[in-house]
Amino acid sequence: MTELPYRYDVTHTAAQVASDHAGIEPGTETEVVVTLAGRLMLRRDQGKLAFGSLQDSSGRIQLFATAKSTPDFDGFTHLSIGDWIAVTGIVMMTRRGELSVRVDSWTVLAPSQRPFPDKWHGISDPDTRYRQRYVDLWVSEESRTAFMQRSQVVASMRRLLHEQDFVEVETPMLHPIPGGALARPFVTHHNALGQDLYLRIAPELYLKRLVVGGMEKVFEIGRVFRNEGMSSRHNPEFTMLELYWAYADHSDMMRLTEELVAGIAVDVLGSTTVTYDGRPVDLSTPWRRATMEELIAEHAGVEVSLDTPLDELRAICERFGVEVKDQYGPGKLILELYEKTTESELWGPVFVTDYPVEVSPLSREHRQRPGYTERFEAIVAGRELCNGFSELTDPAVQRQRFVAQEADRAAGDDEAMVVDEDYLRALEYGLPGTAGLGVGVDRLVMLLTGTSTIRDVVLFPTLKPEQPN
Repeated sequence: MTELPYRYDVTHTAAQVASDHAGIEPGTETEVVVTLAGRLMLRRDQGKLAFGSLQDSSGRIQLFATAKSTPDFDGFTHLSIGDWIAVTGIVMMTRRGELSVRVDSWTVLAPSQRPFPDKWHGISDPDTRYRQRYVDLWVSEESRTAFMQRSQVVASMRRLLHEQDFVEVETPMLHPIPGGALARPFVTHHNALGQDLYLRIAPELYLKRLVVGGMEKVFEIGRVFRNEGMSSRHNPEFTMLELYWAYADHSDMMRLTEELVAGIAVDVLGSTTVTYDGRPVDLSTPWRRATMEELIAEHAGVEVSLDTPLDELRAICERFGVEVKDQYGPGKLILELYEKTTESELWGPVFVTDYPVEVSPLSREHRQRPGYTERFEAIVAGRELCNGFSELTDPAVQRQRFVAQEADRAAGDDEAMVVDEDYLRALEYGLPGTAGLGVGVDRLVMLLTGTSTIRDVVLFPTLKPEQPN
């Protein structure tokens, strides 16, 4: 077998050829010679003529081969679908008006040693699509489009934040103690230090350390890891945008959030109106603001608050099928009731505000409503898109919250936080009024691409072990 090339000089992409020669007349041969490379995705033979479809990362273009002009014409007609090839030839327009490259020379760059799926049907089994993304991307235009749009979403996010003077940073992924969110961590072991470390569940506490250090506007886009179940909305590793803004509060952060999401939608889709699950979603600003309790009243038809007697709250929750545990206080019961009856019904976008202190250990207490915090979540199409709040800055109060979380952990809540002494030390150096935000990048991409499962926007989602045939 002839040795395959180590490299190859390519002059054009399929899209460039199409753009440069869109207006030529049928039956015209130009004098422009191009070299392209990609996979052969279709081939049909007609005696002394053969037609192929070459696909590269930019698109597809037809190949026109003849027994007269194409070296080893017979070899060309025996190429397999999926073979990587390079082709050199003139640009032409067939008599039927199909822009093509005449195959004046060709070479195999890498043969496909497995059969490619039928290009008209793609991969019908979702599990195979996710395991063999390297095939899915070739045969599914929807997959290619979704992941190109994902790249555009992240690029737009960075651009819009840089324009507002936010500085991008990187913080550790291996943490000595888990913190920054209520979630079960993955545990690993560092041999040299002889200690367990945790894959980060959030970068929050490190980013706020940077605000203490004088970095007044910081953000990070990166992977976080949570040892929890998998579903259409959850993957054990996912991408988060977290940002912190000194001298701002939750109201400032809500305005930034809606402007950021609307701006990304315009950058990527050209509009603030998207379609999700067959229904329109208008992301134009401003978004509605409503308290959790107002929304429960609208959707469940019951009036609740932290002043509602505990026995009455428990009875209401049980009536709606909410699991009630002995350690749940009124704040936790209200949150559970909201998640059971209301969240999935909110088409939005809406900012759900005024979360109880009990379920918001890092949020600052509401300045007008004792027992509540200046925390919000944005709900769009029935799903949480982001979480933000005015940050708790008092180290003494933060210690109390950590201690309460540790008690919950001792009672069996393996998602509760532990006391982070170094973070408390940082707060003792002084954290000014600061607002924080966490956005699920995967969920934002799902929204903008109209995708119902996170596996369609994560290139290599976590899957169960593959079963042998």
